[in-house]
Amino acid sequence: MNPQAPLHPETRDDLRQETTHTRVYSLSMTTRLLPRITLITALLIPALMPHEAQAWGQPHLAITKAALDTLPSWQKDLLGPEFKDLSAKHCLIPDNVYTDKENAKYAAMESSPGEVYLQKLHLPQAEQTVNRESLRYFMEKAVTSFKAGKVNEAARYMGTICHVLEDFGSPSHTIPGDNQFTLLQQFMPSTTVMEGKLLHGPIENGDFTVSIEGYQPRLLGTSIEEASWRLLHRVHEGIINARSTTLPIIQALYAGDDQAKLTQQLKAATKDAQIVADAMHTILCLGADKFDAEARKACDRASISTFWPIEAVHLYYPQSHFFSSPYWGHACSDAVMEGGAKKLPIKLRVADAEEKTFTEGIGTGMGKALTFHLPKSVYKRFIVLAGLQSGIGAKGRVEFTLLGDGKPLGSAIVNGGDPAHAFECDVSTVSLLQLNAVNRGLDPKSNYAVWAEPVLRK
Repeated sequence: MNPQAPLHPETRDDLRQETTHTRVYSLSMTTRLLPRITLITALLIPALMPHEAQAWGQPHLAITKAALDTLPSWQKDLLGPEFKDLSAKHCLIPDNVYTDKENAKYAAMESSPGEVYLQKLHLPQAEQTVNRESLRYFMEKAVTSFKAGKVNEAARYMGTICHVLEDFGSPSHTIPGDNQFTLLQQFMPSTTVMEGKLLHGPIENGDFTVSIEGYQPRLLGTSIEEASWRLLHRVHEGIINARSTTLPIIQALYAGDDQAKLTQQLKAATKDAQIVADAMHTILCLGADKFDAEARKACDRASISTFWPIEAVHLYYPQSHFFSSPYWGHACSDAVMEGGAKKLPIKLRVADAEEKTFTEGIGTGMGKALTFHLPKSVYKRFIVLAGLQSGIGAKGRVEFTLLGDGKPLGSAIVNGGDPAHAFECDVSTVSLLQLNAVNRGLDPKSNYAVWAEPVLRK
């Protein structure tokens, strides 16, 4: 829906009788939910709905329930009666801030005074810091409420987090600034099936069941700082997954293929449910100060090889961040692109006569820094091997530099035939970690720079 034109609060109050917790998405759903309303009235209701950046709608309930069902029994018991309400009502709080004024405060932030409907809780913003702060804020509210014995308040804050995660991973929120897909439709003109219809609603609407039975929720951290940071990167995975479903859903809509549409919607909803499960599990662990020993140990290490740097606004590289050496392209996770045309596994010389293949790393080019936000006071060390890709990087010569908040942490010049240089830097007070590679002569077309196994350690 159009996020720029919310209805006046008084108009929303007039709609409360029929729309407090239910969104009407199709004639079939309308006739089931509102049997006494005439056909003409039912058809008019969607036109009267609040014009906000809502996504998923009724599937919010199904996604949240699927996530909560995977929680261990002690966490379900901790929620008590709020367990059912979390998936039946609380996950809709951010959509109902005008019609459910009593609970609207659980979707409000002190940093946005006077704003009733916070668009940043529905649409992922370009800046990673904005998205992370939203997650951190509501996680902290939920955990603090649990520790104070206010389970009812904690559950409502958790409901807001569920909604945020699900909206960020919705197929209808995948193109920044264009939730009606007006630009995309210029590349993919509508068929007669969808002619004259807006795409936002049909892309997200559905009446389906979500199940992630057997999924084991992950602990995202042992502090709010760490957990919100890891959750942000889980959210990035959800956004990329949702983007992979948008075009197939539109193609299915154009073809009138309901089954193909449902298949893709479930792909997005399933990933969302897993991320929500991780978040809920972590909040409850933090609130109860109860952690599994193995899960806690797993949090001691964090690889950043697949994380999006802050230069990749909206999770893609703008042309301003393309490099021209060793080819015209951009950084690549866990691989090296030979000539920008062939993906190769990362291989570095680690000793005079030893070559090693790495499954974690970043293949990059010259002169374009990669910058990563770090959580405060969580990790002590950053460890990485820096070198040139074996074979195709043999004639290169590159200076690798690590910066922490703009200050040098370490630097080394590596030739193509040299073993990779091992960096180990203190990042205990660093908020921004920057990786940079610069040409230092020889053959620039051979400067296939690699950051292998870039890992943060506590």
